[in-house]
Amino acid sequence: MHNSEYYINLEDRYGAHNYHALDVVLTKGDGVWVYDIEGNKYLDCLSAYSAVNQGHNHPKIKQAMIDQLDRITLTSRAFRTDKLGLFYKKLADMTGYEKSLPMNSGAEAVETAIKVARKWGYVSKGIPRHKAEIIVADGNFHGRTVTVISFSPHHQYKHDFGPFTPGFPMVEYGNLEAIEAAINENTAGIMLEPLQGESGILIPPKGYLKAVEDLCRKNNILLIADEIQTGLGRTGALFACEHDDVRPDIMVIGKALSGGFYPVSAVLTDEPVLGLIVPGDHGSTFGGNPLGAAVAIAALEVIEEEGLIKNAQVMGQYIMDQLRTFPQKKIQEIRGKGLLIGIELKHEVGGARQFAEILKEKGILIKETSEHVIRIAPPLILDQETADWMLSILRDVL
Repeated sequence: MHNSEYYINLEDRYGAHNYHALDVVLTKGDGVWVYDIEGNKYLDCLSAYSAVNQGHNHPKIKQAMIDQLDRITLTSRAFRTDKLGLFYKKLADMTGYEKSLPMNSGAEAVETAIKVARKWGYVSKGIPRHKAEIIVADGNFHGRTVTVISFSPHHQYKHDFGPFTPGFPMVEYGNLEAIEAAINENTAGIMLEPLQGESGILIPPKGYLKAVEDLCRKNNILLIADEIQTGLGRTGALFACEHDDVRPDIMVIGKALSGGFYPVSAVLTDEPVLGLIVPGDHGSTFGGNPLGAAVAIAALEVIEEEGLIKNAQVMGQYIMDQLRTFPQKKIQEIRGKGLLIGIELKHEVGGARQFAEILKEKGILIKETSEHVIRIAPPLILDQETADWMLSILRDVL
């Protein structure tokens, strides 16, 4: 059997260098644990950016996938299947949204939400054709397509990839007055993350999301929430917007929608919005395929049946309470909701990457975010014994 160095060299020689991965070569996953090629065991504190909320290799989701593999995997949407309608109904029953439009990756779902919101702006609101604007927030991360990077605030994500798609005024995150000032007669939507993950687990001021929702109602604007990372239990609620008693007009989900087995994403909304989409407007060969639908139904059922939302809330609070008892000489701030937790380091300590390297050697895999923030985001099945083991190592390292 080859060692880690062999596989690292293969990646470096034949692959594009678009990730700065930790040099650990994983070959197996089980629950909250992953194993490298040499047999070392690690606690996964990234959960594939919250795609494996249900834990690695979940037996129920795996069985649903195997069963569907034995039947049919892809027909395209040119024909109907016996799985898609069940997937639609599961989403509606669980989320309360009347309609959904399934895609594959999160970025595709964001693009879909943009198209849907623009069509609503022209057809229902009466915005002059091709003048619609969608207000976005500084610090956002919504994906990597050309349109999505057009409103990215991150220099590297867009620097060499223009020209860009217009129509996305950007305002300061958490600043209600800035949104109010940006609204005009061509505003079709406001798209926000209820908690900014990739910018360092940033939580807006209390009441901000509710006030934005009120602005949308008052001005006939669609509120679009990107909950690809924060949704489906991660923050201790089905959706992070629920913490603020907010129901967006359009909800964008992905990642944990398949429990890590297969790319599945969706745009959720109600009939007055999604009812505007007609045959030929939008599509995807793989979007809504029977394999993805079967996997997603099982992934949603696991979230409900195993009480993962409650566990995320309880364990997240426990971890944050414990982190606040740590010596604070290296820690600037601890932020989070549920099991999406950020430890911002004092900048003079240096970047968080060095801690990712140290923690890897001690059996914990984390990913730094926004340079100075250690992100703690284990699968939502985490138990207290494992959390205590993790916390003892974190305390030593910090």
